[in-house]
Amino acid sequence: MAAPVLMFGVGAAKSGTSWLYQYLAAHPDCHLRSIKELHFFDTRDMGNRDWYLRNFTRKADEVERGIVAGGDAAPAGQIAHLAELRLYTRVLDQGDTTGYLAFVMDGREDERLVGDITPSYGLLSEDTLREMAALHEDVRFVYVMRDPVARLWSHVRMVAGRRGDGDLGARAARLLDEVLAGTAPEIAGRGDYAGTIGRLMAAVAPEKRFICTSEDLFGGDALARLCAFLDIAPFRGKPERRVHGGVEIAMTDTQRRRAAAWLRPQYDCVAANMGALPPAWQASLAGM
Repeated sequence: MAAPVLMFGVGAAKSGTSWLYQYLAAHPDCHLRSIKELHFFDTRDMGNRDWYLRNFTRKADEVERGIVAGGDAAPAGQIAHLAELRLYTRVLDQGDTTGYLAFVMDGREDERLVGDITPSYGLLSEDTLREMAALHEDVRFVYVMRDPVARLWSHVRMVAGRRGDGDLGARAARLLDEVLAGTAPEIAGRGDYAGTIGRLMAAVAPEKRFICTSEDLFGGDALARLCAFLDIAPFRGKPERRVHGGVEIAMTDTQRRRAAAWLRPQYDCVAANMGALPPAWQASLAGM
């Protein structure tokens, strides 16, 4: 059996990576584990492995409680997901790339592609990206970007929603102010397209990286080009495009102008590397 392509989906956060995971997980040419984000390389580099070990354990405990409550009616998929969570928690705890690769490959039959879609990988260093590129005989990287203002506001709403009850709009507005003031680097970094593109270009050969926008993925020809890049057949069985969309809260015109001005370097970088920006991106810039 020929070795598969090993694909790393490296972000960007809130740019359609959950949709991409569902699309590839349903594709007959692909083998993805039931855990979307494995966080193997970022936890090692960023020193937060213990947090993710607790998080995976918590998720496994929740799944197990659901299985017990369901009794004989528990879906087989949930039982398999629980087994994967327990197994991967041990793999992550050991931190060995051989064990990681074995986990990603396990269960594959003749599928052409295996993968790990973890948006946090977009924050990794050049050295770690080079290590990942050499992990297997055929490694390819996918980076999907969304209109910077829309991505930032989606991320802000998500984080604000986790920070308590009450007026979500007010919390989101305060958090946006923090980002624009430079005091929320954990959010700002996820939208640093220029930084991620620069590191990918330095660490990964051009023919092994695919960079596109989510707007083109959903409404243009990027999906067909992505399938060709990954050597998988075009596949029409797409899941719904909107995944984990969160609570809708409109930005004010002032918020949108401030965010677009602050994010202007990201727009300029993408335009310099990819040419004409999608209409949604151009509209955000026009509102500055």
